[in-house]
Amino acid sequence: MSVPKVKPRPPGLDSPLVPKVMKRVARAHVWVYRRTKGRVGYRWRIGSALRRGVPTLLFTHRGRTTGAEYTTPLLFMPDGERVVVVASQGGLSRHPQWYRNVLAHPEVTVQVRGEVRRMRARTAGPEERAALWPRLLAVYADFASYQSWTDREIPVVVCEPLG
Repeated sequence: MSVPKVKPRPPGLDSPLVPKVMKRVARAHVWVYRRTKGRVGYRWRIGSALRRGVPTLLFTHRGRTTGAEYTTPLLFMPDGERVVVVASQGGLSRHPQWYRNVLAHPEVTVQVRGEVRRMRARTAGPEERAALWPRLLAVYADFASYQSWTDREIPVVVCEPLG
């Protein structure tokens, strides 16, 4: 399903420098989060999350071609025993690498603060996504802007405990 583009992405976000900076920031975030068990790095305070902060987790996934493990910090919404993440990539036209990896290898490891759990990730179907999307916007309103900047429907990923 294609989502109509409502507005253009801010031009500075498409600079070739942005992905390089984000990659380094993500590596530092993972390093600090792991060493402090989330005491530092658990709350994302950028954009609409400036005042309240949005919880972040560490999402470890396996590369679809390399088989190597990668860890990505992601915003999330707790949902009982499940966690819900969004493959927004800031509204870029392509899915993030971690999402493409999860499609090939759905078993992931999720770290929320000091708790590490093995989970199975899956893309929410249309009805489930429609139910989760307003709740996700309540957690982080910028997801609406990201969706408006791209023609792709941004996937919502539900991670459920294994076993």
